[in-house]
Parts: sequence; C-alpha cells; structure tokens
Amino acid sequence: MKILAIGKNYVNDVTEISSNKNGQQIIFSKPESSLVTDNKDVEYPDFTSNLIYEAELVLKIGEKGKNISENEALNYISEIGIGIDYTAKDIFDASREGKGPWDLGKGFDGAAPISSFKNISNFKDVTNINFGLKINGKEMQQGNTSLMIYNFSEIIAYVSKFMTLEPGDLIFTGTPAHGTGKILKGDQLQASIEGELLLDFKMV
Repeated sequence: MKILAIGKNYVNDVTEISSNKNGQQIIFSKPESSLVTDNKDVEYPDFTSNLIYEAELVLKIGEKGKNISENEALNYISEIGIGIDYTAKDIFDASREGKGPWDLGKGFDGAAPISSFKNISNFKDVTNINFGLKINGKEMQQGNTSLMIYNFSEIIAYVSKFMTLEPGDLIFTGTPAHGTGKILKGDQLQASIEGELLLDFKMV
C-alpha cells in the first residue's frame, strides 16, 4: 500500500484559494510502518526533541486508477478517516537544509496514527466536512474542507498522473492553516469528524 500526503493545502479564507493555486501540489509519502491503528498509544520517538502534530482528513482509495479525471475522482474514494501527520521537525529541518529527502523527518515509526474509517456515502458534501483536534481536552485545530487549496478530486487527479492508485492506498489531505504545534510525552490526542470522536490516543 501507499501512504501519500499533501503539504500546505489549507487557507484561512476561501478568498485566498485562487492566489495559492499554482498547479504544483506538494506530495510526499510515508512508509506503511509509520501507521498506528486501533487507537493504540504512540511511542514518543527518542531521536527528536521537536515533534509537531498536524490533524488531517485521510482518504482511502477503493478502486485502481491511473490518469483519473477530476470529474471521476470521487468515485475512487471508498472511505474517509482522520489522522495525525507527525513531523520530527529538527530532523526534517536538518534534511531540508542539505536539500535532502523528507523520509526520516516524516516517515519514522508512529508518524501516522489513523482512525477507523467511514464510508464516503456518509458525507453528503465532501467540500464541506468539519474536523478537529483536541489535545489534553483543549481544542487545538478546527478545519473545514471548503478551505482546501486543492480539493479531494484535484488531489486524486494530480497524484494519479504520476502513479497508479490502488485499493487500500491512503492519502493525507493537509492540515488547517493554523493550530499545529509541539507534542509532548503524555499528551492525549482526540480527533473528530463532524463532531464524532474517531481517533483517541496518548503519547507514551
């Protein structure tokens, strides 16, 4: 399976979308070993002192596709969940300074906790989905898919130009423009879609 993610994909106001749309989506990947499922606690990595969280909606691909059109793209999504895209920021920054790959800063074990998934038929309008993240009971992030620079259809169409999407592939679709921050050992993370708690785990 492939785990793909898109960077810098949200704005604060819909009026900002067009000015941020240049056709060059930022796509990166994470290995399957980065996943944590079933609300299991996540081990805080011992190689970083600056672990950053980003709550993101996650698409699960249900059908094989290549060069998918935007008009057909939603037909290739089977389910939607929510996850955390973790970044070991110190490792990540050191790699970027040397123009190196993002793998170690983004793809370490535990870098992608994900929730259970809900069938896409549960969502009447995928361009208007609310989601959020609480840490230790305090709301830290709130997002709505209307604020995406590249919507689900555009992401799938773009990615499928370069690689075949297959059933079970996951796509992290970006985090709200504000609210990301540092995670500490002992923090409890709770992420929801439309008010339904789907992801609930602790950093240990």
